[in-house]
Amino acid sequence: MRDVKDLLRVVGIILLGMFVLAVVVPLVLTAAGIVVGTVVKLAVLLIKLAVFLAIGYLVLVGVRAVLR
Repeated sequence: MRDVKDLLRVVGIILLGMFVLAVVVPLVLTAAGIVVGTVVKLAVLLIKLAVFLAIGYLVLVGVRAVLR
């Protein structure tokens, strides 16, 4: 009887592992992809903003130098 319980426990663990591989791992990878994609989009947006501010600052400094 004890061997049957051990066998059922092993089969249950194997089935749980198969469930995790089939369902949970793709969900986690999808969520990580969404998070990584969002972070990359935010980084690109911040770089564009920094370039825009730098160009604006250079134009402002150039105009100020011409007016002196």
